[in-house]
This record gives sequence, C-alpha cells and structure tokens, in this order.
Amino acid sequence: MRIKDLSPSAALLAIILAAPELSSAFYLPGVAPTSYPPGGKVPLNVNRLTPVGSQQDGQLRSIVSFDYYHPAFHFCRPEPKPQYVSESLGSILFGDRIMTSPFELSMGVNETCKQLCEKKFDQSSAHFVNRRIAQQFSLNWLVDGLPAGQLIEDEVTKTKFYSGGFALGSNDDKAMHLNNHYDILIDYHELSPEQRRVVGVIVQPSSRVNQMADTSGRCGDGGPPLTLSEASETPVTWTYSVYWRPSTTAWATRWDKYLHVFDPKIHWFSLINSAIIVVFLTITVVSILLRTLKKDIARYNRLDNINLDDLSGTSAAIEDGVQEDSGWKLVHGDVFRTPSHPLLLSVFLGNGAQLFVMTGFTIAFALLGFLSPSNRGSLGTIAILLYTVLGFIGGYTSARVYKSFGGDRWKMNIALTPIMVPGIVFATFFILNLFLWAKQSSGAVPFTTMLVIVGIWFLISVPLSFAGSWVGFRQPPITPPVRTNQIPRQIPPSSTYMRPIPSMLLVGILPFGAIFVELYFIMSSIWFSKVYYMFGFLFLCYGLMIITCAAVTVLMVYFLLCSENYHWHWRAFMTAGASAGYVFANALIYWVSKLQLGGLSGSVLYIGYSALISFLFFILTGSIGFFASWGFVQKIYGSIKID
Repeated sequence: MRIKDLSPSAALLAIILAAPELSSAFYLPGVAPTSYPPGGKVPLNVNRLTPVGSQQDGQLRSIVSFDYYHPAFHFCRPEPKPQYVSESLGSILFGDRIMTSPFELSMGVNETCKQLCEKKFDQSSAHFVNRRIAQQFSLNWLVDGLPAGQLIEDEVTKTKFYSGGFALGSNDDKAMHLNNHYDILIDYHELSPEQRRVVGVIVQPSSRVNQMADTSGRCGDGGPPLTLSEASETPVTWTYSVYWRPSTTAWATRWDKYLHVFDPKIHWFSLINSAIIVVFLTITVVSILLRTLKKDIARYNRLDNINLDDLSGTSAAIEDGVQEDSGWKLVHGDVFRTPSHPLLLSVFLGNGAQLFVMTGFTIAFALLGFLSPSNRGSLGTIAILLYTVLGFIGGYTSARVYKSFGGDRWKMNIALTPIMVPGIVFATFFILNLFLWAKQSSGAVPFTTMLVIVGIWFLISVPLSFAGSWVGFRQPPITPPVRTNQIPRQIPPSSTYMRPIPSMLLVGILPFGAIFVELYFIMSSIWFSKVYYMFGFLFLCYGLMIITCAAVTVLMVYFLLCSENYHWHWRAFMTAGASAGYVFANALIYWVSKLQLGGLSGSVLYIGYSALISFLFFILTGSIGFFASWGFVQKIYGSIKID
C-alpha cells in the first residue's frame, strides 16, 4: 500500500512510526510522472561536472565544479545552442546548471554507435581535461529527471545500487584516458502499450580511439583507449549507444535504487548511543537540580520565616550554612542586571530564534517527504524561503529581549536584527563566490541570482522583521521575579573549570557529540556530491542536540550562580555556542584527512564555507542555551521569598 492510498491521519501516523527509515521506505514525489509512447522523445539534459573523489583512498582532490559546456571539455552542443532548463533557487545556489543536450533518445528504440560530433583538443584543453580526470571528475546527466549513474555494489552489505554520475575518464600508470563513448542503459516500466515511464538510467562510459562502426556494431570496442596529447592536437569522436530494458519497478519507487545507505548500522549505533547519553545526562541534570534546588529553596524560604530578632544566633548560623552550601540566592539582587552589550546579544538571539524555527520546519518537511530528491534544490529553496518569511519571529524575539534588558536604542535594534547576521553571511558568501568566478566554476552564483536574493530579502524579510520588532516593542517586558540592586555585587574569584574558556570547552563538546556521526554524513554529502536523505535520523539527532544543549547550559549556569557570579547572559550564550568551535575543528580535521585540494582557492573556499556554517551553528546553539538558562533563572528565583 502506498501513502496516497491512506487517509491523512493514517498516513501521518505511518510516517512518524517509520521516521528513521522513511526515505528508504517511501517518499512523496516532488514532480508528476511523465508517460511516453513508443518512439516518443525522452529528454536527456546535462548538468555540471563534479569531483567525486577516489574510490581507492577515499580522497577528494577538488571542490570546484564546472559547467558541462565549458569550452575546454569540447562536448558536443545541440543546435543552434544549448538552452538552460528552469531550476529552483536552491538548485542554482548549490551549483546545478542544467542544460539541453544533442543526445536523441526515443522510447523503446535502441541505437548502436551513433555519432554526435568530432572535436579537436589543443594542448591547453588537453592539459585541462587530463587534470580533471586525475581529480576524479564525473559527468552528471538527467533522463526524465533521473540521474544517470553506474551500478555499484556495496562492499559491506553486498547490495547493488545506482550511483549518481559517471567518470569523465580513467587513468593508469601511463596516462589519462578520456571517455568518449557512452552506452546508455535505460529501464522503463510499461503501464500500457502506449504508456511507458523511465525508472532507471545507467551509463557505461569507455575510452576508444577507433570509433568506426563495423558489421558487429562494436564501435571500436576492444581497441586502445583514447589519450589526449598535451604536445599536439588530438582528434576526438563522440559516440553513444542506447539500450532500453523493461523493468517491473514502479515510477513511485524508482528513486529507491539511488538512495543507498553505506553501513546503516553506524547510523543506528550513533543514534542509540547519543540517545542513551542524552537520557542519562538529562536525568542526571534534572535530579541534581531538583534535589539541590528543592533543598535550597526550602531552606531559603524557612529562613525568611524565622524571627531574626528572637533567633539571631540561630539565624546567623543557618545563613552561614546556606552561604557555605550554595550561593545562588546571594546574587538575587544582581542576577537580572542588564548584561554588557545588550543590543548585540538581542540581535544574535533574534536571529538564533529565526534559525531555530527554520531548521525545525525544514527538517520536518524533509522528514515528511515533501523535499524528495526528485525535486532538485527543494531543500535549499525551502530553507531560504522559510528563513525569509520567519523574519517576523526574529524581529519580535530581538525586540522583546532587548526591551526586557532595558535597552533604549530601539531604532538600532530594529535595523540591525534583519541586516547584521544576514549581512555577515551574504558578504562572506559574496567574497567566496569571487574565487569561484575566478576559477570559472559552475558553483559560482550568477550576479543576477544574488540580486534576486537581495531583493527578496529587502522586500520580504526586512519588512517582516520590522513588523515583528514593532509588535515586540509594544509588548510588556519580561519582568524579573526579584528586584535589582543599584550597586553591583563584587564577584569572588572563580575556580578553574568555571572560567569562560574551560567551561566552554567542557560544555560545548556535548551537543557536538550528539550530532557528530550525522554531521560526518552531511559533510560527505556536500563535498562528495552525494544525495543525503536520512532525515529521520537527522530529525532525532536535532532533537537530541537541543535537549543536550539546554541541559548542560542550565547546569553550567547553576554552578556559575552558586559561585556568586551573576554574569550568566553571555556565558550561557557563548558556552552553548562553543559547540560550533568543535564543528569547525571537525571540518578542519576532515580537510586534512579526506581532502587533497592542492591549491589556495580550494582551501580558501572550503575553510570559508565551513566557517560560515559554524557561525550559523554558533548563533543557533547559543540561542538555545540562552533561552533555556533564562527560563531556568526565572523559575528558581521566582520560587523563593525575597524581602
């Protein structure tokens, strides 16, 4: 039974129960199926060339992709010229450049050794292509929206699946060989004699010098491979063959053979391990806080009921005992004092709340199958649009927090909330894009697309943020449960582990540990051009990270207050946000162990994008830790009687 056969409530229940294996079980298609009659034209579109890394050593030697019709590749072009295929915003931002091709595919009609064109490679083009072959570049085609790949067998599970993309060429100890012939194997499912649908595409590339077709139709198969000379011109003939194969695979499940999990036991082990750690951590934090706080609150309230005039000695003795046991009540007159740089903190918190809601909704949509791989770029598109329309939440949160801090520069708060953090992100992205432009990479975002993003931002997100700020400033401030003293209390020296750097290192590693394994698969998906679809695991890991981040930050703030240090606002934000430092350190380790970029541009791009991701993660986790700590502080000081 497919999901469309279920009632809405039953379908939702099935999705929730099957969350960790959702993508491998079924998905909600993002595009409508297309049926072709026998002999009907089936489009074959081409996409960018991407580095996929070496299968032998697992190393990636480049992160720069190139347009399919880059002049140095000398691929055959359709007449009169290639046409761009419409793409989503997310697809463009992630480097997709889909265009038409000269390949002619007719449903059910086999072709043998069909010539496309002849080209001549000069020395410069030969050097360029040979370098791309050495860097393990692959071609990316789309037939009826399906990626053309190769049949791969998993060495661990022994299962076969279709990979995305196929090799530009091959190399041996002697030379580089360019693949100039393609055997295209297309699986189709027959609904009726006049309705057929494409359900699988495999391309077997090969390198052949002699492309003259003989009586057997072998098209030069078995001859010497083609090598591009870097000393003289090399003529190249591009040919292809097409073979149609009937299949029992239904159109609704055609993506299943592409969505493969390498060693799924790692996902389950990581998830169960993180869940156990988080459960024990949460239970430990809650039990410590509840037992200690219950005892402290009862003792403090008992002290307030004692007649200090009659029992001065007993009272003094009890107060001395309280001060030795815990000192968090002693700072009640300073704990809600306005932190340093309240404007900056409120802007960060507003953007953090915006990121938090956007991330949650995006993962939820992906979990429910609305962002299927068939709808290219949908994940990036929905994330950008959600962050844009959620500007109201960012403005409201920032304004409400800033007003609660007692800030009076409300105009500056309204202006900085939708501009500061997005401005940093956009400026960094623009600078990194200059490197891609210099490398003539397909990953370079067109200038017109950037103008569109800026226009969307200033026409939609900024006005929504202003409206949210206006509503937030009209709301009453969040009043503290105790009064703030006029004279700040002196803070005693802190122990080593409660100082900023050690506490950040200790607390920040725990939220990172909850997402470490899933982060590895996401990084591999991004840099090795693989499809990531394990959103069930990602959803659970995101929840575990939130719980861990909140629990450990609350515990750190409690210890900080017990040491009579009332500067908890920035400490909570920075300590929780320190997990971003581990994310960046993990990216650097990944750079050293898995990447061999061999150039300044590639290294700058990788480090720049990693720093950008880490910065957004810092804003997100810092906001989670701050709001959890703020609620905790409000709760405990609202539970005691203060004279």
